Amino acid sequence: MPTSHVTAADAAEPPDLSTVWLRVFLEVARHGSFTVAARTLGWTQSAVSRQISALESALGGGPLFDRLPRGVRLTEAGRTLVPHAEAVTESLRGAARELAELRAAAGGRLRFGAFATADAALVPQALAAFRARRPRVRVTREEGLSPALLDRLAAGRLDLAVVSTTGRAPLEGYALHHLLDETLYVAVPAAHPLAPADGPVRLARLADAEWIAGSSRPEGTLLDAAVRQGFRPRVAHVVREWTAKQGYVAAGLGVTLVPALAATALRPDVALLPLHPEDAPPRTVYAATVRGRSVTPAAQAFVAALREAAAEVPGRPRIRE
Repeated sequence: MPTSHVTAADAAEPPDLSTVWLRVFLEVARHGSFTVAARTLGWTQSAVSRQISALESALGGGPLFDRLPRGVRLTEAGRTLVPHAEAVTESLRGAARELAELRAAAGGRLRFGAFATADAALVPQALAAFRARRPRVRVTREEGLSPALLDRLAAGRLDLAVVSTTGRAPLEGYALHHLLDETLYVAVPAAHPLAPADGPVRLARLADAEWIAGSSRPEGTLLDAAVRQGFRPRVAHVVREWTAKQGYVAAGLGVTLVPALAATALRPDVALLPLHPEDAPPRTVYAATVRGRSVTPAAQAFVAALREAAAEVPGRPRIRE
């Protein structure tokens, strides 16, 4: 029966090494100095020396560094060890990153903001899907105008903001994840002379109307479209909530501009008139994050849910004939 020949290298068990030893070893190798490595690590020089001695002993007792009058230099054994130590430490860092991402996806937090009309249908649908997939994420939501939401995003108070191009929001410096382009309509009482319209309505035909808006000033609101057409709309009532705006329109107290996102539930005594695209071009809705800043897994998952919900938003709401 042939005799099996086993070399010492074949029989050797892998050494039991501390990752701390490897980290200290790489710092000394990088700086060529026990003193500088100790300063980088926040340790004493003697502590660094003890870690290197322990590593050398675990590897068989041979020196990893030649001790020089000024500093140290890797020996051949030390140079051999460097790529292996780097591979081990990088592998452990990668494992830590993956585990952190896994924890963040399963838990963690999501802080987001959205403008009011996005809260009518887009955000609730996306949030319902997100909560079903990430039930452990702590979610906080804010509502506001796009410029204010972007300021809070830049300040680190939000992870993500659902914003639109209304109000000349400063979008430079942000990573914009396109969600949809939505059309604007004008809501009038069902008995209004312009309802039903044969085609798109020019805003100039409503220059003498009383308007219902979310602010007494048209600048920074949907009524910017009227200002661009050369007339300043007369805001008779300031009403912020979209259902309430429809109530004011139905009562004959004025007309209002309605984006498609807010037009999913139309009262029977209100009619929507499509506006001419030259007067009110579609506005774009984005999920915004800060460019150059890492996006949390929870925020990435919410962007995906927003895109799915945006695909379900009708491009043209039901207009009463």
